[in-house]
Amino acid sequence: MRLLLVEDDVMVASGIKLGLTDAGYAVDWVGNGERAEDVLRAEVFDAAIIDIGLPQMDGLELTRRLRRPEMANPAMPVLILTARDALHDRVQGLDLGADDYMIKPYELPELLARLRALLRRSQAATTAVLSFGPIELDTANRRAVARPALGVPVPIELGPREWTVLEYLLINAPKPASKEKLLQALTGWDKEITPNAVEVYISRLRGKLEPHGVALRSIRGFGYRLEMAAPGTP
Repeated sequence: MRLLLVEDDVMVASGIKLGLTDAGYAVDWVGNGERAEDVLRAEVFDAAIIDIGLPQMDGLELTRRLRRPEMANPAMPVLILTARDALHDRVQGLDLGADDYMIKPYELPELLARLRALLRRSQAATTAVLSFGPIELDTANRRAVARPALGVPVPIELGPREWTVLEYLLINAPKPASKEKLLQALTGWDKEITPNAVEVYISRLRGKLEPHGVALRSIRGFGYRLEMAAPGTP
């Protein structure tokens, strides 16, 4: 999942970005509302985390503008972070298009939980556990398992980027996920990942899913889709 962080305090932004990156998100950071508006007009993100107290254009005005139809993803979930705790500010932020509101100081586990909830809602998912066939991804506890019809669950070890790819595939299943979207989910501005690198992670996932009866099919010219393997398929 690709996130945009809009925060003018460099130390605060660094701490948030580190925590989100450690949780497996691709995070891009900008320090003012004007730059954020330009970025959101041109690029697609899965969610934005916006501080209200930005210089020049504040976070409330940015939230209002990013809902305009000319933006790349006007339906994107928005989580506001701010030191302002007045009821008026909270109500105004929600009325202008924010999806959730957190008061500083905050705890990182709560920020991550609220972000997961927003992303689930935006992807029409109602549970923290994503599944396809025997494969289950517990996004809250960062655990992946295969649950056979008989026997005990088998843990699946995933690297951070393998996790990101599988999560995106599960959210889209049974529909295919485009290679372009997977690439966006894997990388931010400060990391360069080539389309060939996506194929590397897809290949690694195939090796981990196929023993449990789940195939990862390539769709020529588009991307990839999870399917149940035919009985007897090696």
